[in-house]
Amino acid sequence: MGKRKWLLLISGIFLVAALVAGCGSVTGKAANTAAQDTFTYAMSGQYRPFNYYDSNKQLTGFDVEIGKALAEKMGMKPEPRAMPWEGLISALKAKKFDAILGSMTITPEREKEVAFSDPYYISGPELFVRKDSSIKSIKDIKKNTPVGVLISSVYDKEARQYSNNVKNYTSDITALQDLSHGRVDAVITDRFVGRMAAGEQKLDIKPVGGLIFVERVGIAFRKGDPLREKVNKALAEIKADGNYRQISEKYFNTDISKP
Repeated sequence: MGKRKWLLLISGIFLVAALVAGCGSVTGKAANTAAQDTFTYAMSGQYRPFNYYDSNKQLTGFDVEIGKALAEKMGMKPEPRAMPWEGLISALKAKKFDAILGSMTITPEREKEVAFSDPYYISGPELFVRKDSSIKSIKDIKKNTPVGVLISSVYDKEARQYSNNVKNYTSDITALQDLSHGRVDAVITDRFVGRMAAGEQKLDIKPVGGLIFVERVGIAFRKGDPLREKVNKALAEIKADGNYRQISEKYFNTDISKP
């Protein structure tokens, strides 16, 4: 083979190698872009009507739909996920997903670990008791009164201020069912969750005493994550264009972004 042909062959080999490497680089970049174009958000999946599994075993509820609306505004694909409530913050910090969009109350303790969005709804807990109970408000709770609450929730801390007999549950609905069957004497849970469970499941329970306190509920992110600001912008947009109100009224017949 002549020197000229040899040089052409070598040049061709390098050109093919460069093209292959370039394609690999583009493929990798596309994969990274695809990953960034997906908004993955987590919840317990056991907090009806905010997040739960429907009859087709699909995640649905207010939180799920708000997440989809936010993703659409950001030009991303929504991907809701469910996992145990008590492990959500640890999993977020371990980068298992982008955000916790699962009705998490903003508290000073949690703000030490995560960064919250602007509040996306306002709610609060109520005390639920059986319909034949003599308990009229949380002030009637005694030190030995069995009270049910969701594990690792702000309600657990509240319950322990009144009772030394607090029973933890992995689901608010299970706690309310136990209340109806007399296994506990009271349950502290979100007003919307308790009232919907009482109606849909025909539980022998009722709310008493009004709101115990007002909660601001936010979307949790890893500290320093720029996605937080994008979500805040998208949240303001879906409130302004009426999409938020439409979703809220579907589940609650009112706009729960307001006190």
